[in-house]
Amino acid sequence: MSRMIVVVAGAMLSVLVGCASGPTIYSNQNPQVDVRDYKTFGYSRALGTDRPGGQQSIVSTILIDSTRMEMEKRGYVFDANNPDLEINFYLHTKEKIQSTTTPTSVGYGSGYYGYRAGAYGYGTWGGYETRVTQYTEGTLNIDLIDNARDILVWEGAAVGRMKDKPDKLQEKGRAVVAEIFAEFPVPAPGA
Repeated sequence: MSRMIVVVAGAMLSVLVGCASGPTIYSNQNPQVDVRDYKTFGYSRALGTDRPGGQQSIVSTILIDSTRMEMEKRGYVFDANNPDLEINFYLHTKEKIQSTTTPTSVGYGSGYYGYRAGAYGYGTWGGYETRVTQYTEGTLNIDLIDNARDILVWEGAAVGRMKDKPDKLQEKGRAVVAEIFAEFPVPAPGA
């Protein structure tokens, strides 16, 4: 079971940047907090991407390395003992169904271009063709929590359609974390 969780989490992470258009990125900031007031960061003791029983997953390791790089680019300092900000991660999948309906014709032209047949005087109208596709959508959340007050300060998320094969996990993990942090209120120098 825990191996399956790691495989699914790895697939989720790799797919979030695997689409040609990339994942959709969302972010929200607590309006009562300025993230520039914080100086240090660390990680939650029980990450949402860890294995049951508290073992750190490969995905957690990649996310820690990637977020640490992004935070340090922005001038924050890592503090394992008493950080101002605590970072946590969550991965979630959802099975989805997509249906696409296109006009068809009988005779000349069918399928996608079949809609033209009846309109231009050749072929006959045939109705519609519906295709149903099932796919998995993955969501990666990165949360920054005020450690002293235990309130959410900022959250970033990437949502994308998942592929079957989790290849180049570290490279893709860094890319999706960088895309999420492009929405962070404190820009990296040169960004």
